Amino acid sequence: MSYENLVVEVDNYVATVTINRPPVNSVNYATIVEMEKAFDELAESKDVRVIILTGSGEKAFSAGFDVSDAGNAAKAGEEGQRVWTKIFRYTKPVIAAINGFAFGGGCELALACHFRLMSDAPKAKIGLTELNLGIIPGWGGTQRMTALLGRTKALELILFSKRLTANEALEAGLVGKVCPPDKLMDEARAMAGKLTNRPPLAVASVLKAVATGVDFTFDEGLKAELEGTKLVSGSKDAIEGFTAFFEKRDPVFKGE
Repeated sequence: MSYENLVVEVDNYVATVTINRPPVNSVNYATIVEMEKAFDELAESKDVRVIILTGSGEKAFSAGFDVSDAGNAAKAGEEGQRVWTKIFRYTKPVIAAINGFAFGGGCELALACHFRLMSDAPKAKIGLTELNLGIIPGWGGTQRMTALLGRTKALELILFSKRLTANEALEAGLVGKVCPPDKLMDEARAMAGKLTNRPPLAVASVLKAVATGVDFTFDEGLKAELEGTKLVSGSKDAIEGFTAFFEKRDPVFKGE
């Protein structure tokens, strides 16, 4: 797969998607289009079970929307919200390796991922900073930050455009782990490696059920959970899981 604004690499069931728009990996409309294409292709690949999403260089994960692409701002707003939501509902785990600052749409992209690891580099900060420009988060940030942190904390961060350091983000619950800059990708790959050994059908079913409950209603989430239960109960992976348990060995799941 070849892209103008992204670099996509696959190794050992793990795809690494790197936003490659130096110096700050800002996102224009073309990047959003490529992001959807990449994630759609990776969703269909049996060689990919986990995705790591990061930014090129050491300065930024993503500074958000590229203001030099203002002519496409309206359609980028709609498509950014839709594609980031697609990532939130993705049925393969997505790990954000936040290697520098993540502001605005870049923060919203990280929020759309299932897991967030962040570098504790001195200049690495994260936040929804749109109000400084007289606009609001428009790619899902108002909803996902609230769901993650609660109403009061989310409003504090959004209305005051706060920029949190890695440790502040960890304390707030915005990220799950803080890493030294030179260890960030190692930690992301280690987590991804563990996830690749989990049963793919069951992982997908859990991700779908959780996203459904968050995005819709508790009852809809329960329906998705029941559908997932029925799907995995008759799978070869379930047979392998029980067989390995009784044989006292590690299971080898194939996603079947």
